[in-house]
Amino acid sequence: MKVLTILPILFLLLLLSCTAEDSQNSLGILFDEEWAFRMEENPLFATNAGYHEYNDRLPSVTEADQKRRYEYYSDLMERLEAMDRSSLSETDQINTDIFKRQIWENIENYKFKAYLVPFTADDGFHISFARIPDQVPLATVSDYENYIKRLNAFPGYVDQHLGLLRTGIESGITMPGIVLQGYEVTIETHIVDDPAKSVFYKPFEKIPSTLAESERERLEETGRKAVMDGVVKGYRNLLNFMVSEYIPKARTSIGASELPNGREYYAQRVKYFTTLDMSVDEIHQLGLQEVKRIRSEMEQIIKKVGFSGSFADFLKFLRTDPRFYAKTPEELLKQASYIAKQMDAKLPSLFKTMPRLPYGVAPVPDHLAPKYTTGRYVGAALGSTQPGYYWVNTYALDRRPLYTLEALTFHEAVPGHHLQIALARELQDLPNFRRFSYISAFGEGWGLYCEWLAKEVGFYTDPYSEFGRLTYEMWRACRLVVDTGMHAMGWTRKQAMDYLGSNTALSLHNVRTETDRYISWPGQALAYKIGELKIRELRQKAEQALGGKFDIREFHDIVLLNGAIPLTTLENLVQDYIQKHTATN
Repeated sequence: MKVLTILPILFLLLLLSCTAEDSQNSLGILFDEEWAFRMEENPLFATNAGYHEYNDRLPSVTEADQKRRYEYYSDLMERLEAMDRSSLSETDQINTDIFKRQIWENIENYKFKAYLVPFTADDGFHISFARIPDQVPLATVSDYENYIKRLNAFPGYVDQHLGLLRTGIESGITMPGIVLQGYEVTIETHIVDDPAKSVFYKPFEKIPSTLAESERERLEETGRKAVMDGVVKGYRNLLNFMVSEYIPKARTSIGASELPNGREYYAQRVKYFTTLDMSVDEIHQLGLQEVKRIRSEMEQIIKKVGFSGSFADFLKFLRTDPRFYAKTPEELLKQASYIAKQMDAKLPSLFKTMPRLPYGVAPVPDHLAPKYTTGRYVGAALGSTQPGYYWVNTYALDRRPLYTLEALTFHEAVPGHHLQIALARELQDLPNFRRFSYISAFGEGWGLYCEWLAKEVGFYTDPYSEFGRLTYEMWRACRLVVDTGMHAMGWTRKQAMDYLGSNTALSLHNVRTETDRYISWPGQALAYKIGELKIRELRQKAEQALGGKFDIREFHDIVLLNGAIPLTTLENLVQDYIQKHTATN
């Protein structure tokens, strides 16, 4: 009788086990299928991800392509929704949640026609294309021929984007005209009369000597022709269109809420960039609270250095005193490198796991610098011999204060984006879509957290540098106010600039370029402060729960060794970490 009683139970357990295994297998098939689709649909991304089957192609971005991708992702979402999430392992539940989020983003972008504005104030398809000489493999004849095919395909790639931009004009979905002042420089720099002057020709100046001389000469000649007939032609067509058609017809409003279905679109952007269900009003009020708190700390620094004027007077002093500015680009780069190397020595006390990929410090390319942000991390293509790079903007040195350089370096290089992005790509146990995904609230929240973290290991000893750290934190707090203000509350560009200018020690040039960046990229500016506050909140919870057993190195492993994840997922992981450690003590 006992055997007869046990058999149905064993059968049920076996059935459940098979069901769970089938679900996980089906999920893995979906992951692989979508990744293959993603590689084929975006060959430039595929190359960067180390997948080289499509190295001779550029993406196709026509409206028909956008619709086809929307239909694919809508079907994929239906298949995912049909799966029983409860039958999945804990790891695959996290995978599924992040996968769904990426699919949701693709579906929503189509619904709101975000593809009709394929650029921002400081980035876009034509700007990212100029980075490919540093991202593609260039070791063999085949590599160079693939590169040449891409250069020759550029005019068609531009034409497809012009088609989207024209539809945008007709639909009332354009970039605000105010942020396009001076935008021509990002295009004009690539219109050369001599191919040797083009950044796209540089690979042909260093063709490997292992190739036959006749092949090198042939590739050089073909490369010169491709630069002029492909690259220069494409950029010239783009410039003519922007000057004669797009800029004159660009919208005069600045807020996302002024677009068709704009309020719904901005709400979607808020959810996407914060990964949380927060209302616009909640975020705006949080920003005001943070501005008030940080302002109090800044006032204390002003007293500490013995300055007798007003807050505005102190900001003017910082913006105009020559001692706070490098005299040459080399001096600025040298100082940034020195700060980064000092932090390198501190990393073992903060991190158990560090990436193998090295990083370097380099200036922002000249063709980007005038309208580019102060600094940025640029990751290396997987499998390339290139390091990751911390770009420092050396344009207009009198607008690049040294007192913010420590905070900038810790955010963009180490322990900020370099550790976070390079580590994620080296996590072989994660599905590809997680290794190469970027979630702004996580990544930018981590970068801002790292600015603060550096204080714990002895940086910001100079009070002006500490004020620089606070001005960077204030900058991110102000973003919560001005982004929601401009995109949902009717703020003008001048209101936003005045608010940033009166509350931070950013140079007035940076105030202008940053404001234009927020106008052109609705919601992205919210990610930094929202993410940083959540990471610090979770760390405080872990410290309080574990007391003397809290290990900062273990905590950072929990945060970083799952790749970029939504803040809700991070909160669950930290809570699990706390429970496991308290249960064993």
